[in-house]
Amino acid sequence: MATHDIIVIGASAGGVEAISTLVSELPRDLRASVLVVLHLSRGRSLLPEILTRAGRLPAHHPLDGEPLQYGRIYVAPPDQHMTLERDTIRVLHGPSENGVRPAVDPLFRSAARIYGPRVVGIVLTGSLDDGTAGLAAVKEAGGIAIVQDPEEAFSPSMPRSAMAAVHPDHVLPVREIGLLVRKVVLEDTE
Repeated sequence: MATHDIIVIGASAGGVEAISTLVSELPRDLRASVLVVLHLSRGRSLLPEILTRAGRLPAHHPLDGEPLQYGRIYVAPPDQHMTLERDTIRVLHGPSENGVRPAVDPLFRSAARIYGPRVVGIVLTGSLDDGTAGLAAVKEAGGIAIVQDPEEAFSPSMPRSAMAAVHPDHVLPVREIGLLVRKVVLEDTE
């Protein structure tokens, strides 16, 4: 039996704080890979350093073709989409999606296509609706769909859009999402 070992997280406005809070709850020996897309402008991103300091897992911007490993946080680089192929991370420029690059939906769709029920998709704070279609793909593939409670989100548009379209398995404050991820990583999928 496989476990829920592919954790995909998407956020926009207010996302640095939300993602930092979530990863602070993850254990050093997490038997999963964590992939994060935060809408970023071009230029240098300090998000990997911020997330490494916030929690117990090392975070970095992956290189195209880098193998996927447990106990790591992979952060989409500025102006690049991050997607998955079997056991491999792809980092490509590609056209913007939902008006942004990196976008959440390409990561979520590729994770759902490759890993199906092993995926945990998480939509956090942000503007507009990026992540909604991707979270729907995760749910359709048998994965777990989680949305940050819009009442606590800095920008509630992304969580509200995902809730309206997907009917997530869980809607929680961000700190509780981190605790739930710890729990579901240990469970077998069906």
